[in-house]
Amino acid sequence: MSTINHQALEQLHYVTELTELIRTKSSPSSNEEEGSAEFLSFFPDFIWTYLENALTLIPGKDPKVQNSNMTRECIRKFFPKRKCFVFDRPTNDRKLLLHVEELSDNQLDVNFQKQSKDFCSYIFTRAKPKTLRGGITVTGGGFGTLVEAYVDAINSGGVPCLENAVITLAEHENSAAVQKAADHYSEQMTQRLNLPTDTLQELLEVHAACEKEAIDIFMEEHSWTILSNNFFLLNFPLFPWQDIMEKTKDSFIIQNEEASVKYYEAELKQLSESLMKSISGGTFFVPGGHSLYLEAKNKFEQDYKLVPRKGVKANQVLQSFLQSQAGVEEAILQADQALTDADKAMAAECAKKDAAEREQELLREKQNEEKQKMEAQERSFKENLAQLQEKMDRERENLLREQQTMLEHKLKMQKELLTEGFKKEAETLNKEIDQLKEDIQTTEKSFNISDVLDMASMILIAVLPGSYKVLGMGLKFSLIVRKGLRNPSKYILKGFLCFSSVTL
Repeated sequence: MSTINHQALEQLHYVTELTELIRTKSSPSSNEEEGSAEFLSFFPDFIWTYLENALTLIPGKDPKVQNSNMTRECIRKFFPKRKCFVFDRPTNDRKLLLHVEELSDNQLDVNFQKQSKDFCSYIFTRAKPKTLRGGITVTGGGFGTLVEAYVDAINSGGVPCLENAVITLAEHENSAAVQKAADHYSEQMTQRLNLPTDTLQELLEVHAACEKEAIDIFMEEHSWTILSNNFFLLNFPLFPWQDIMEKTKDSFIIQNEEASVKYYEAELKQLSESLMKSISGGTFFVPGGHSLYLEAKNKFEQDYKLVPRKGVKANQVLQSFLQSQAGVEEAILQADQALTDADKAMAAECAKKDAAEREQELLREKQNEEKQKMEAQERSFKENLAQLQEKMDRERENLLREQQTMLEHKLKMQKELLTEGFKKEAETLNKEIDQLKEDIQTTEKSFNISDVLDMASMILIAVLPGSYKVLGMGLKFSLIVRKGLRNPSKYILKGFLCFSSVTL
């Protein structure tokens, strides 16, 4: 019910102490004015029932005048967007006024009700949500984490630091985001995979689709990266979800192999039943029995190959069975009196040759699987980088808009001070304005995907197991070619030196 006057402004003295009671960065700044500019990026709109001319500075050098101007100056500096609301008395009945908080709406003055509705409507529709630097919107849970960090700092006798609080919040949010992404990946892999799969590639394609969805969840909904101060709140190895999803993928690969072995051992047992009965019954231990055995074995192999859903371990199961029967075949061969010694020697040599070819086939199959895994790893890595680049670009744009807004406010404030005749005060803003311009240039030149590739290739070399390290070398080389370096050999040598220093 009081009017907006000098005394009302004096009661807002806490505004002048904001830079003393809270810091934006963990490292103390030697320039308070420079540091105070950071507050513009996350302070809310200043909404109060005041008249704009109440913030006009009073001319004069007197200490009282300077003190009076301090609150006005701080409000103008920290709150670029201001809104005025004027309220009538809630009621003209003094008795009711003593218990105004207990009054029902119909007991309040009609004009006051309308003014209150206008005020609430503005807050709900026009007031921006609480954000942190970079345009990060603070949720209810996130706000609770920030408050806890502030209170802990105050209780410990320190000055609350926004950067430290944001790091704490980001670590909490990122951990939750990683878990949500990992849970989505595991859930979708379980739903979409029908084990055993026909091929490893089928599993890897499902993995790629599920991983992309999981990364989208992490990147778009929850992840926090900070482009300023040159640090990422993303944990290495390279991406925080990578280790979890790789382990989960490997687990599915093992499950797929085990399911394939179990399935084909059952199929093999059924298909080989006739062959095994003939062996145990002595059917092949007669003159000409070796030829009969080869005919029965070939028929069994053909029937086995016609089984649907071959599976990743179908060939291995078959080769293991045939290897286990090598002694039986040798016994049948030696017992076959219809064959000469030369025929037996030739047949034995053919059996050894077939066994060697089967071993080579298994080796080629294993090498092909490793190649598929490596290619999938590379595709996944490139997809991660592409999504990270998109996020970095969006954050850079948000940060640039934020910095441009801060710069425009400072320039406007400087112009107002000059218009009001406060030349000295206007000149003090020059350093802040220059710093903001420098920050904008730095943001525009923020590192891009090439920098990430350069860093990531070396990390891959260091952290990937065995043959996957070649992927890191490949990315390093592709980066060299992409950058068009004049003398790539020294970079390749540097990469191989790093490669050789890591135990495979």
